[in-house]
Amino acid sequence: MPEHILVIEDDPQISDLLRRGLIYEGYSVGVAADGPTGLTAARDRPPDLVLLDLMLPGMDGLTVCSRLRAATDVPILILTAKDAVPDRVKGLDAGADDYMVKPFSFDELLARVRALLRRRQPQALQEVLRFSDLTLNPDTHEVFRGTRRIELTAREFELLLLFLQHPRQVLTRDMLYDRIWGYDFGGESNIIEVYIRYLRGKLEENGAPRLLQTVRGVGYALREE
Repeated sequence: MPEHILVIEDDPQISDLLRRGLIYEGYSVGVAADGPTGLTAARDRPPDLVLLDLMLPGMDGLTVCSRLRAATDVPILILTAKDAVPDRVKGLDAGADDYMVKPFSFDELLARVRALLRRRQPQALQEVLRFSDLTLNPDTHEVFRGTRRIELTAREFELLLLFLQHPRQVLTRDMLYDRIWGYDFGGESNIIEVYIRYLRGKLEENGAPRLLQTVRGVGYALREE
């Protein structure tokens, strides 16, 4: 059965381009032209991935994103004309897994779609990973710092998993781009810093010691100070 992608986009030219292109690539595609209709479509036929415009009639895309994320862990790829860093951060804060600025290359969009869908595919049972008082279960997606449970987005989880698979090793920016995003992220080089900041904020709540260390000019490492 083909993977189902829900496109929530009010521009008929863009939504038709996405629908035809994705169907050609073998996906099942649903289209909604406003926020409320998109939420209803996601409820009636849960998608494997959502392509979401931010500027929607009826309900803005950030609200749609937040409501989808509260109800499901479906990957959400935001498509928008807003390219400022604060706009990208708002989208990621709302629970999006990825962000593309219009106009975009359809080939790049397909690469990002494939990368997000790969992360949803079931894998063999994996052992629980531990470092210091940090625990991550790759199968249940549960993360704990001591006894405190930490809620992560899909992308945050993948990034932390990579660090736990390579404890005390310095992971370069190029490695992080390649292993987590799976494509050339171009000029949006601040995306790694954004996610490291998110992870640190969640891992270091209540004054917990820092585990994600910056190696200046190189990358980051999971190690104790």
